[in-house]
Amino acid sequence: QVQLVESGGGLVQPGGSLKLSCASSGSIFNINNMDWYRQAPGKERELVASITATDIKRYGDSVKGRFTISRDNAKNTVYLQMNSLKPEDTAVYYCHTIYGGHYWGQGTQVTVSS
Repeated sequence: QVQLVESGGGLVQPGGSLKLSCASSGSIFNINNMDWYRQAPGKERELVASITATDIKRYGDSVKGRFTISRDNAKNTVYLQMNSLKPEDTAVYYCHTIYGGHYWGQGTQVTVSS
């Protein structure tokens, strides 16, 4: 069983920054790809960023150059540094991995508003 727990969301003004964290339980963290998704009201869930076990990173077009995904295998944690935030980044952000099935965290709300 894999458990994912996100933290770090909140309210931030446009142009501001936030750093999300996702702590993973279990021994699979070091060998698994980890992803961040987001879902805004009335929209489908979309991939924001992903990172492989060998540190290869991929980003959605809307966040390239502004968001950075990273991982700390010693802490079983994946991070999402979000800079230059825009109102359209407002969403619930979810951590995700696949290990025999899909595992999701409970989500953390990010609101970008003045």
